[in-house]
Amino acid sequence: MHQADCENINPYHADGGKTSQVRTMFNNIAPAYDFMNRAMTFGIDRLWRRKAVKLVASLHPRRVLDVATGTADMAILMARKCSAGITGIDLSQGMINVGLEKVNKAGLASRINLQVGDCLDLPFDSNTFQCITVAYGVRNFEHLLQGYESMFRVLEPGGTLVVLELSIPTSAVVKPFYKLYTRGIIPLVGRLISHDSRAYSYLPESIAAVPQGTAMTSLMEEAGFENATARQLTLGVCTLYTAVKPLSSKA
Repeated sequence: MHQADCENINPYHADGGKTSQVRTMFNNIAPAYDFMNRAMTFGIDRLWRRKAVKLVASLHPRRVLDVATGTADMAILMARKCSAGITGIDLSQGMINVGLEKVNKAGLASRINLQVGDCLDLPFDSNTFQCITVAYGVRNFEHLLQGYESMFRVLEPGGTLVVLELSIPTSAVVKPFYKLYTRGIIPLVGRLISHDSRAYSYLPESIAAVPQGTAMTSLMEEAGFENATARQLTLGVCTLYTAVKPLSSKA
């Protein structure tokens, strides 16, 4: 099985499974997660999500699965922009608890179902969803190919996978500033606000280790997807990936 470098980057220590450590990390930072996202990206993370949601809405799916849904930002945006029923799944109960509060406050409880579950072994029947989204989640998978294979299974033939993931800019001009910001400023601010000394040091480490561009699209195709594409956003700081499950697929 293909192994991505990010699978070897753990939040807290080298020993032990990545999944359990990622769960602990997100439970720890859940109360500060939304604020940190806005602060770290100067609010641009919302723009990136909107681009992904616009794409999803154009597909007119009936059922959408949001994997690694976190505090339900993507799920809420999708519910507001398209008529699909939304299911969100995440391994962290703490993140889901925050998401449930936001969904209820938005009056979208009838449209969005959130649940705790294993993103590497999705608890849904095969060919259930017309679209699957993942925002800033795949780099946290303990086994990246297994995650894509699980999503491939529950996606309907002809359905679309939409992935947003943070990435390293390719511009030689931008790179030094990016490195200073992600490896210096973000860990410091994250430590002060979230009170988790490792969570926001893990962030740049996991971004640097996750497959980028064609390496990511190749991994999607290895899982069975076709027509995989990568589109850089905001000088390459984020990448929007898409892929399609073949109509001929029986999985």
